[in-house]
Amino acid sequence: MASVASSSSSSSTFSTRLLLHSPTTTPLSNKYNTRSRRSSYRPNFVRMVTRSCLDDSSALLQAAQYTVDTYVKSGMVVGLGSGHASGMAIQHLGRQLRSGSLKDIVGIPTSVASASEAAKAGIPLDTYQESSQIDFAFDDADVIEEGTLVAIIGRRKLQSEESIVQEKAILNAANKLVFIIEENQYKGGLEGSIPVLVQSLNWMATAEEVEDMFLGDAEVWRRPSIGQAGPLGGDFPLLTREGHNVLDVIFTSPIVSLAEVAKSLDKVYGVVDHGVISKIPCTVVIASQNGQRILDKLTADIVG
Repeated sequence: MASVASSSSSSSTFSTRLLLHSPTTTPLSNKYNTRSRRSSYRPNFVRMVTRSCLDDSSALLQAAQYTVDTYVKSGMVVGLGSGHASGMAIQHLGRQLRSGSLKDIVGIPTSVASASEAAKAGIPLDTYQESSQIDFAFDDADVIEEGTLVAIIGRRKLQSEESIVQEKAILNAANKLVFIIEENQYKGGLEGSIPVLVQSLNWMATAEEVEDMFLGDAEVWRRPSIGQAGPLGGDFPLLTREGHNVLDVIFTSPIVSLAEVAKSLDKVYGVVDHGVISKIPCTVVIASQNGQRILDKLTADIVG
């Protein structure tokens, strides 16, 4: 299969490379008028958002507890992530506060869901400001690229009041960041979707430019707020809190370099942000039945 070229040059670099999985291309606007080619396809993010419930002995719960016990200290301002593992970490953080093991913690939630979970756990909360000083943050990731620890977030179904922009801002503002994932979420040759936030005005022109950039390697769908995904986003396309549409750039060929994909997206007019995050320092706690695997951003080697 063709793979995304690891180059940060202009979109012409992508459009001239050898195409193996898509011998012909059609303008995006034409695809929206003829849906038959895509009618049976479902992007990966739709299949990946549902995770089965885990019991108290689960490896993921242990990883969440390890993250709180190892990295959170009394007096910290903590960025509270979104997702299943983050929810368990928030619950454990609340228990540590109630028991007196931790004191004077202030949480800054990355989403409405994490704010709700933290409120139930009894964690004092503050809202994020650009001037916020965040000591530590933890979060889920959809996948993390092997060796580089570059992460993708935002594949989960978003509510209209949630914001990938704010979630990334909180993670980037933290002095220390930890992602909590399972073993099957740490891999090389990533495929599946990258959420891309675009200006809602003239979104189709932006979508066409993005699809041309990754010609033959990815398809572009506008995310719906309800119902099934489709090129147009259905009758009710998702509009974020900031008023942006979300494009899911669905890679069907392995991505050689997630960082290079992010650089290319950053150059596209109309792209506001995306779900790729690369931060130093960063640690990944991988839940395993044999205990936690700890990877550090600087070396991507197992350190504990």
